[in-house]
Amino acid sequence: MPLTAYLPKEPTMIRLTLDEARTLSLSILRHAGFSEAQAQAVTATVVAGERDGCASHGLYRVLGCVSSLKAGKVVADAEPEVVDQAPSIVRVDARGGFSQLAFQAGLPLLADKARANGIAALAINRCVHFSALWVEIEQLTELGLVALACNPSHAWVAPAGGSKPIFGTNPVAFGWPRAGKHPFIFDFATSAIARGDIELHRRAGKPIPEGWGIDASGQPSTSAEAVMNGAMLTFGGHKGSALAAMVELIAGPLIGDLTSAESLAYDAGSKSSPYHGELIIALDPQRFLGAAADEHLARAEALFDGIEGQGARLPSQRRYDARDRSLSEGVQIPQALYDDLKALLS
Repeated sequence: MPLTAYLPKEPTMIRLTLDEARTLSLSILRHAGFSEAQAQAVTATVVAGERDGCASHGLYRVLGCVSSLKAGKVVADAEPEVVDQAPSIVRVDARGGFSQLAFQAGLPLLADKARANGIAALAINRCVHFSALWVEIEQLTELGLVALACNPSHAWVAPAGGSKPIFGTNPVAFGWPRAGKHPFIFDFATSAIARGDIELHRRAGKPIPEGWGIDASGQPSTSAEAVMNGAMLTFGGHKGSALAAMVELIAGPLIGDLTSAESLAYDAGSKSSPYHGELIIALDPQRFLGAAADEHLARAEALFDGIEGQGARLPSQRRYDARDRSLSEGVQIPQALYDDLKALLS
């Protein structure tokens, strides 16, 4: 069921502590048949999403995890295999499991290689992917590393000048560590808008803004239904389209994994989470700069001060604010979502 089904104008909400949210997720995933390692890794991600006010990547995603398992599109007890591919390259075969456990398996070797060589890459293959990238990026910045990540998804987005879906929403994320402060992190799709926002307009019977998508004949449309059956558009026209193509290439063929079109074909109409690969790149400021690292990292703070000094907001600040509230107040989810989650335990 789409997330928007749980978001009426004034939904009945219930409050959960973070521990209650964690217990709920773990209980459902274990009951569905996921291994303890897979359940723990997925739960850490969905609780982080809920904690940071990202409801679309929070407990709602547990429903998709279970439905993907029922459709036979994820391996419940997959054990990732880590391969030391080259001096600066780590590969992890997720073996059809979720990306979270594969990332956890490859992270230590990725960090070691980045510190030894200054730069290293982690290629995750054959993973089921539903999560936001900032969760992984933040784990790298906590280690003092600069990080980038990207992945394809399902083919829902047309290229600039085209009329048929070929790209996924293809997110790109970046993180920069900051001493004594939250890291600078951005994580955004290369599509003009999230697919869920178009679904929200469709359910409400509202037109969407021009520039979000085109109908099945390739014509601009403000009908959410027509765009859902046609194609979404990239942000920034040809610029977003080029970035989307880059993601397809470096997180697809370069690492020997699926493109968004191939992922959608593999899905075969089951509406499961995308199945593809992910590319993460880590850079170590200490290795790049040696004894001057602290000096140059301190210089970077002038950039952030200049942004905030104008009254502008740094990316992720809303998430950090939501995190502070959640740690003391817990989180709220729609009663309807809670009921559907609890039903998975019966």
